Amino acid sequence: MNLTDLEKVAHAMVAKGKGLLAADESSSTIKKRFDGIKIESTEDNRRTYRDMLLTAAGAQQWVSGVILYDETIRQKSLSGVPFPEVLAKAGIIPGIKVDLGAKPLAGFPGETITEGLDGLRERLAEYYKLGARFAKWRAVIDIADGIPGAFAIESNAQALARYAALCQEQQIVPIVEPEVLMDGGHSIERCEAVTGEVLQVVFDQLHKHRIHLEGMVLKPNMVISGKKATDRASPEQVAAATVRTLKRHVPSAVPGIAFLSGGQSSQEATLHLSLMNRIGGLPWALTFSYGRALQDTALKSWSGSKEGYAQGQKEYLKRARLNGLASTGQYTAALENQAA
Repeated sequence: MNLTDLEKVAHAMVAKGKGLLAADESSSTIKKRFDGIKIESTEDNRRTYRDMLLTAAGAQQWVSGVILYDETIRQKSLSGVPFPEVLAKAGIIPGIKVDLGAKPLAGFPGETITEGLDGLRERLAEYYKLGARFAKWRAVIDIADGIPGAFAIESNAQALARYAALCQEQQIVPIVEPEVLMDGGHSIERCEAVTGEVLQVVFDQLHKHRIHLEGMVLKPNMVISGKKATDRASPEQVAAATVRTLKRHVPSAVPGIAFLSGGQSSQEATLHLSLMNRIGGLPWALTFSYGRALQDTALKSWSGSKEGYAQGQKEYLKRARLNGLASTGQYTAALENQAA
């Protein structure tokens, strides 16, 4: 294992003013997105849509890496170049989602465990050959009455750590993603308690599995009120609670933290990130690893039409730029109305 190379890639992923595009939607998720714009989820349409995002000229100013899906890493652009090569040529690091999704945790109603460890070593070796230099694995923790329990948290943390160890063995930087969902009606205080507990257990397992912390990136949720909460916390409260929780539980050896947007609106996710970076004095880089929050407006502008392709790229670049600014604390809501 070449630790220096792992560290180089991890640092490049969270370079100042840059973050990650999560374009790793599974076939079922991308179908839902396409249903929303009333186009069929065919391989051709998926390839054209991914082409629009991955060939957008100038994205490398704000995007350091892209998380791809198994189908996409094997596809070629509309001009016939493999997507990982398109990205690498532009100075963007190709990455790959490797988990097989969250499934019900047997014996624990309402809780899930992420599957995909079987055969992962061989899959990682293949993805490395295809050009991937980092990977992603998402654990899902829900908040509701009586959950999450300690067993579900520990099982998911252990799977994340095993995945991370296999990645580093194959010279691939692991993105460790323990997502505490914001779907419920819980308060920000409850989210803070659960997120803190989850991060503590995750880093305990990473330590036990001998993970080289300098060669990984953390992808957590923000500490935020549940979507159905009647009294939702302000953006300033979200920023303060998130930074406080990370300072308590994330070792300073980790190069960077790239947040998931997790159901927030595009503007909300950007504002929260910017406010956190304004707090300052942080031991790690704080940036974005957004899917919907970078793609939503681009997807709607494209809507499956040839005419919408260029406009879709413009919308994607606009959101990438705004989030790049947020990763250095320079974003303000007033910038939303300015052209990309």
